[in-house]
Amino acid sequence: MHSMPAFIDLFLGFGLWNWFIAGLVLMALEAVIPGVQFLWFGLSAMVVGLILTLLTWAGVGEAMTLPWQLVLFATVSVATVFAVRFFSDHQAVDRADLTLNQRAAQYIGRIVVVEEEIRGGRGRVRVGDTLWAAAGDDIPQGARVRITGAEGTVLVVEPA
Repeated sequence: MHSMPAFIDLFLGFGLWNWFIAGLVLMALEAVIPGVQFLWFGLSAMVVGLILTLLTWAGVGEAMTLPWQLVLFATVSVATVFAVRFFSDHQAVDRADLTLNQRAAQYIGRIVVVEEEIRGGRGRVRVGDTLWAAAGDDIPQGARVRITGAEGTVLVVEPA
């Protein structure tokens, strides 16, 4: 029963260092449990610690009581999360990245040769050194076609 007040006294005894310790712990948690965004809360705790350090050096550190420190932490945390979302959502995405794991989609727009006649909507085309299933109107073997789309591993083609 007596250990809890002693812990609270120890905690409060660290003063502004609590924010730096909390920031390091949160950043370490991000390394152990990635993707939970502990990093941004850790950064926010460090910012609060820095602000309290500056206020203490200015001689007004005692005016920032623990409840106000928590309000400052919450405010900085929300601002940090929104700032990160804003900057990460507005980054330019390279066109090549959109089809990185969609090999068939990377061929859209290329002109290839029909290897096996497209009849009844199905046939085969050669892309580089690989034969691909193709879908489209009836097209004879040897004709040149343009790839206009991809449905899974089937290339959609039309006469070039």
